[in-house]
Amino acid sequence: MAVFLSSVYAQLILSPFICWRGFQALPAGKWRTVYLLLFAAELILYLIGFFFHSLLPDRVMTCIMIVCNTWYVASAYILLAIVILEALWQSNRFFPWFPRLIKEHWKQTKLILFACVTAGVSALMVHAYGVAANPCITHVHLTISKPMEGRDSLTIVMMSDLHIGEIIGKKTVQKYVTLANAQHPDMTVLVGDITDYESRFAEAAHAEEDLQQLQSPLGTYIVYGNHEYRANRIAKQRWLRKTGGTVLVDSVVMPDSLFYLIGRDDYINRKRRPLHALMQGLDTSKPVIVLDHQPWNFAESAMNGADLVLQGHTHNGQLWPYPLLLKLIYECPYGYYCKGQTQYYVSSGIGFAGQPYRVGTVSELVVLHIKFTKAQI
Repeated sequence: MAVFLSSVYAQLILSPFICWRGFQALPAGKWRTVYLLLFAAELILYLIGFFFHSLLPDRVMTCIMIVCNTWYVASAYILLAIVILEALWQSNRFFPWFPRLIKEHWKQTKLILFACVTAGVSALMVHAYGVAANPCITHVHLTISKPMEGRDSLTIVMMSDLHIGEIIGKKTVQKYVTLANAQHPDMTVLVGDITDYESRFAEAAHAEEDLQQLQSPLGTYIVYGNHEYRANRIAKQRWLRKTGGTVLVDSVVMPDSLFYLIGRDDYINRKRRPLHALMQGLDTSKPVIVLDHQPWNFAESAMNGADLVLQGHTHNGQLWPYPLLLKLIYECPYGYYCKGQTQYYVSSGIGFAGQPYRVGTVSELVVLHIKFTKAQI
């Protein structure tokens, strides 16, 4: 339950501070009592999950995770609102600018602010859930300057970071498959993190039967992500081979004998083969498309002459302001990118990690419309 443990931060630091500030805003009496009981109930629920997660039924544990992870996200934005209000309060101490009405009715003002923050964050959470639960379709049009006899275009549906597990179950996978098939792709690629922490949820739901329904003439191709190396790694890899897709682990295929598709093992495996070894002996006059879950080492693919690299992993931060931080970590954390003659698309993922919420990012299914032309001289 590594994802579940992430809420420790909220429980030990954010919750006590938020509880204290909210308690100050509420009038003495039953409202404060109810308020404290809600915090106590959430903490007890978290502790039950923390200490007894291996004993609780999956459905019960999933409910606990949703509640606690929802509070983890909400508490972060409540804290942000409190920090902004605190900054305004401190500025008024040095440069008085609050209207007299606020000063004369400070208790009522605090109560109104409490209600506004609660309503605002609640509305944000509802919107964030809707964004995560309803993937958008991102169309990407690009050109590869290599002609292919008998084919001048290729449509690829790309899904990364499905994270099938406790939260993303059978119905959601069916939605993803329906959405993918509606694009009528020539080829479908699943670019890593197909499962979440454990595979038993996907196995119990028989989600492989749904992935078997992916339809594309050139087939479905799958590469590992870092989550495929977590927990029961062998069971995950065995399950992936039941999905009907071709699993590529440091291997090369030619879906229609006109272009190369290279599936790299995940970056987490330090013993994975270098790209130049995988491309050795290939006819590079043909297009070369690479699937590689984590967006690292852009220079490697550019130096080796790959034409297109498809990646995921970052979720584009999933929750604002993390997208800003990712720009300091990755050369390109999200979207279309070009380095030399190599083009890249880094997806924010169709699923989500842990919390079923997205703020400032999207869950996306990517449709790549590729045209092949003669090189410009």
